[in-house]
Amino acid sequence: MNEIKLNERTHLLQEEPYSYQLQDVEEPNLMREFFEYTEIPKVSFNFRRSPYNMPENIWITDTTFRDGQQSREPYTVQQIVDIYKMISKLSGPNGIIRQTEFFVYSDRDREAIEKCMDLGLKFPEITTWIRAKKEDFKLVHDIGVKETGILVSCSDYHIFTKLGMTRRQAMEHYLSVINDAFEAGVVPRCHLEDITRADFYGFVVPFVRAIQEMSEQAKIPVKFRMCDTLGYGIPYVGTALPRSVPGIVYGMQNYCDVPSEMLEWHGHNDFYKAVANAASAWLYGCASVNTTLFGIGERTGNVPMEAMVFEYAQLKGTLDGMDTTVITDLARYYEKKIGFKIPPQTPFVGENFNVTKAGIHADGLLKNEEIYNIFDTKKFLKRPPLVSLNQNSGAAGVALWINESYGLEGEHRVGKHSPVVKYVKSWIDEQYANGRMSIISGKEVDKKIDDFIASDMGTEGEQ
Repeated sequence: MNEIKLNERTHLLQEEPYSYQLQDVEEPNLMREFFEYTEIPKVSFNFRRSPYNMPENIWITDTTFRDGQQSREPYTVQQIVDIYKMISKLSGPNGIIRQTEFFVYSDRDREAIEKCMDLGLKFPEITTWIRAKKEDFKLVHDIGVKETGILVSCSDYHIFTKLGMTRRQAMEHYLSVINDAFEAGVVPRCHLEDITRADFYGFVVPFVRAIQEMSEQAKIPVKFRMCDTLGYGIPYVGTALPRSVPGIVYGMQNYCDVPSEMLEWHGHNDFYKAVANAASAWLYGCASVNTTLFGIGERTGNVPMEAMVFEYAQLKGTLDGMDTTVITDLARYYEKKIGFKIPPQTPFVGENFNVTKAGIHADGLLKNEEIYNIFDTKKFLKRPPLVSLNQNSGAAGVALWINESYGLEGEHRVGKHSPVVKYVKSWIDEQYANGRMSIISGKEVDKKIDDFIASDMGTEGEQ
């Protein structure tokens, strides 16, 4: 008979949860009911509802220099230092972007860590990711890093087919590696790889509880990163494990006794759910979500940092000191200094994210930019709403382009009936009437405005 006692987290009397034991199966459970490889993965519902439980304090972590580098050419040391400083400025005085993650293996990696540490910035705290080897823990400890990530793959896909182990063998191996971290005096952050395809009750729960017991004995805390390695996570209410993000976070708290501040969500965007899953992790009790700048990462990418900055503000009602204008600085740095082309439709940072091409939209923007702009993008991102001029822009689009491009304010702003607007629009109409297909460039419009001014001055001289 289970004991009933006061739960210190909910402050309610609760029956002690069932103590899940390791299920050491002989054959891997590949969950073909969900993941039949020759079919699209299925979403199953069991209608179990997890309660919203967003922690009082939530934050963002970064893996731009680790996971973000695995899909592109390595950054130079100077690029890492520059980006790190800008992330620190974006994070603000309250450290909402709390940590960032580095490799430690190459001379370049270690030099970058040393130079970033020498800056003396409080946030983001520098952490690492290493192989599960004793010598690597010593390396991290000697560098002066207090926390490191350790890969502990938890699905049978990884345990059986990649590692060639049974569940028990994998668990014993992982626990010995975590013990090495404790002996080195390093806080381990256990990366529960492929958790959205794992046997949650048959492996994840007993494994995490075993780590928690070791942590109590060692008197060293342990963090857990819940890794949605292939983007299988589902944010919907009532979905079944292993794909349920609410269910995973609820289970880590209620069956494994992991507090919110020791939980972190790491997602990928294979099914376009990276941001929704990360926000769901926050809502259901996970304090931290892991991101990369612009979502750069393997395959379809990671959770974009800039997305979670604005998600944070929407959920909390405040930016808590984050300087969002740095997001635009970072985007420009990537394009001009690194040579990375950000897709133009990318929210917040793409060239076209607040640019309209439709004349009817431009007319709305000209009357009141709130009609077709998501928020004051000039204030938060140093980017006023713009129009892209083509055959559909209309006079309103031309007027808006001139006002924003030339910074015209108040009585100096031009309307769609202004002579200069009519002049430029007439030229644009002529261009497309003669078979033009491409968008009008800003330089071309500047030239036509110069022509108009010159002709207008000439007319005044004759008078």
